[in-house]
Amino acid sequence: MKIRKDFLVNDKSISEITVFIEDTLADFKLKHKDITRILLTVEEVAGSLVEHCDKAAADEDPENVIKVVLKKVYGNVVIELSAKGSEYPLADNVKSASSDSIGDEDEGVQDAIRNILLHSLADDLKYKHKNGTNYISMTILRSNKKMLYQTLGAMAIAIVVGLIFSLCAPAETNAYLSKFVLGRVKTVYMNALKMVVAPVVFFSIVSCIVQFSDLNSLGRIGGKIMGMYMFTTLLAVTVGISVASALSSSSFIQTSMQAADATSITSQTMEVSIADTLVGIVPSDIITPFQKSNMLQLIFMAVLCGIATGLLGKYSQSLSDLFNACNELFLKITTIIIRFMPIAVFCSIASMVMTLGISTIVSLLGMLGLFLLGLLCMMIVYCLLMVVFGRLNPIPFIKKYSSVMLQVFSMASSNASIPINMEACEERLGIKKKVFSLSIPLGATLNMDGTCIYLAIFALCLARIYGVDVSQAGLLSMVISIIVLSVGAPGIPGSGLICLSVLLTQINVPVEAVGLIMGIDSLCGMLRTMSNCLGDVAVSTVVAKTEGEIDMEVYRN
Repeated sequence: MKIRKDFLVNDKSISEITVFIEDTLADFKLKHKDITRILLTVEEVAGSLVEHCDKAAADEDPENVIKVVLKKVYGNVVIELSAKGSEYPLADNVKSASSDSIGDEDEGVQDAIRNILLHSLADDLKYKHKNGTNYISMTILRSNKKMLYQTLGAMAIAIVVGLIFSLCAPAETNAYLSKFVLGRVKTVYMNALKMVVAPVVFFSIVSCIVQFSDLNSLGRIGGKIMGMYMFTTLLAVTVGISVASALSSSSFIQTSMQAADATSITSQTMEVSIADTLVGIVPSDIITPFQKSNMLQLIFMAVLCGIATGLLGKYSQSLSDLFNACNELFLKITTIIIRFMPIAVFCSIASMVMTLGISTIVSLLGMLGLFLLGLLCMMIVYCLLMVVFGRLNPIPFIKKYSSVMLQVFSMASSNASIPINMEACEERLGIKKKVFSLSIPLGATLNMDGTCIYLAIFALCLARIYGVDVSQAGLLSMVISIIVLSVGAPGIPGSGLICLSVLLTQINVPVEAVGLIMGIDSLCGMLRTMSNCLGDVAVSTVVAKTEGEIDMEVYRN
């Protein structure tokens, strides 16, 4: 939406511009308090523009006017003002634009108010002088739905493009484009995110722990986080087994599919050992955890460094400032990378549709439908947990995190989603760093609710297809295996099939059954990541509420 109006340069122009903008912003459904703040700033900026307008030329040239444009794009609202005149320093002029009309006693107060207004819009107020004309642009409202719109648009275009190529182009062409064009673009983007994952996890946890002057407080919050993660993991396994047991025998589960070549999956193994996992937490050097992005080892090192920093005495503050600065640096780098998310989404979705084809996806909709139902049930469970344990209304949470879910959906990696989830916790939900800097990295490693549901549903469905009856004792063994597998599974694309092949072997289902779902595993990986991240942020919200570490104004509005 774009609205424009021109105003003659005269003594009434400032009030006329203010009235016009006020009426337009009301049409844009902005809140009254926001409109009032904006109008104060507009009045000052417009006053500075009028002061430097070429009024002599305006009397001779009717086209020399103040042009005002209001634009609403992706939920962002921008005001643009322009007029011919001499170049001037905007901030200094706004401070004194109307000082002639006030007395000396009030001048200091007025200047302070103007400085506060300008400072509040420092990042959103742009000025330039070009070809004898002053241009001022103000972004007065930034919508958190911009990325949602761009991501949805990229997904829709990708599906259309993928279908066109799938139906019209040869399979060899699609495979080439997917591997050497779309795949490489996605790989570059994922590599960029993986590049910052290790430092983001390390510095965020260290900077979180150094905030605790009382280690008992750290232990209490950490204990709550771990307890909630274990509880939601058990609930996820229960949900997955319940949904699969109730509906896996339904007629819409296709049993006539031919197994694909599963050699590449069955040849891989995954050790399921709690003892080895615990021993492997302690690294043998400080470089390898960063090189391999080993989350458990990074978390151990970060906790150790955070505690040690608080015990150093006179050097504690210096090191604390350094860790906080590094944390802000890598978060800023992540913000820059995330701006290219729609491109990665397009490449990921288009590649999947081009290579799989619509027929393959349709043939697997039975099990995929059960998986989606399980994820929906788990989302309801999260909402209930927020009501029962956090005394929170879950509707604002769902509204604010929905756009982030689409972003992490396309990434298919819980580890790579860590920076995005941290940003969502702080900016959208109002959770304090003391909580999410600890809970999100831990969740990306230990809390795999979506993976638990995936393993339970697909294991039981494949057992049904192959005629394998899973006894109650087998179910109990499967529950334990799913929990261990979900904790030990790396938060990277493709790990789900390896875990599933291990689980199928334990319940006596031929491991070749994995080939039935290889075609949709990339889609399942995206859905698993979305559910995993939803659980991490939901637990962070509940723990933050119980600890009083959440800004409820940010959460509600």
